[in-house]
Amino acid sequence: MSDHSQSQAPRAAGDDIVSTHTPIPVTLSHRAEYAAMRGVASGLRLVGMHAASGIGARLGRLGYSPLGIRRSVVERQLHGVMPELSDEEVRRIARASYEHLGRTSIETALLPSYSNARVVGMVEELRGWDLVEQHVAAGRGLIAMTGHLGNWELAGAYVAARGVPVDVVARHMANPLFDDYLTSTRERAGMHVLFDDVAARRIPRSLRAGHMVAILADQGAVGLSSAWVKYFGRLAKTPRGPALFALRMGVPLLFAACMRRPSGRYMLSFEPVPVRDTGDREADVVAILEAYSELLERWVRSTPEQYLWHHRRWKHQQPGTPAALGDPLSTTTETP
Repeated sequence: MSDHSQSQAPRAAGDDIVSTHTPIPVTLSHRAEYAAMRGVASGLRLVGMHAASGIGARLGRLGYSPLGIRRSVVERQLHGVMPELSDEEVRRIARASYEHLGRTSIETALLPSYSNARVVGMVEELRGWDLVEQHVAAGRGLIAMTGHLGNWELAGAYVAARGVPVDVVARHMANPLFDDYLTSTRERAGMHVLFDDVAARRIPRSLRAGHMVAILADQGAVGLSSAWVKYFGRLAKTPRGPALFALRMGVPLLFAACMRRPSGRYMLSFEPVPVRDTGDREADVVAILEAYSELLERWVRSTPEQYLWHHRRWKHQQPGTPAALGDPLSTTTETP
């Protein structure tokens, strides 16, 4: 039994909406991966967050070398979007990003076992919380946009621990056992999960209930309504949903970043994303997504070691996109 004392955020009305997700059959490989992960997570609960985070960093480093899991993707994307970096700098950042992913993965697994006070204590500096409190007090709901930067799971858990009902939009994972585990982890940390196949119908109800809706908007996907906006100077497919909901429902947008500090604790920052309704819906949506992408790029450039470079951010492109604006994996050579 854990010492978890957090209460889950109230669920939004309309949870009877039927999911369109087709369940994925559980394979022997899925079971083996899941058992290994649960075994590691259970063992690390005994050593404390600081030590567990260090072990996570070492496990992540193995993914970089000798295993080389998606190493080519990480290094080539870094080389393509920040050509000013030397080969040595690319390798250093890439290695550190694997270590950071290992740390955050372990920290995420441990979060549900922590009390509200302990989750809050993981944040040593807080910026812009007054904006969250102001919008929550107004009762209109708000949207928080972020990316796969820093520890986004801790950001959601922190908001929930402070008593703000937060609904997080998520995608289903390829391993259904991982999928169920991560969903339960988020729920036990006080967040309510809205899967993307029903999110468009549930988000308005969450906002009308005064909730914060948190969205990771830095992964384009086939089938999602998207716009191509520049990110690191290249066109990236970016979901339109957050901008559309902000415009249609008149709710504020905040950008959130939860960055690891040398102490092992975090700095959590909230800042506004400008929302202007000029009557030109398409132009307004693109302007919001451009503002979001500029904020995300600024934060990533400041600490590239804490970004998830493992995902092919620029993979989806419109036909005829010039090479200089397209997928860097199509226009760069592999770092030796």
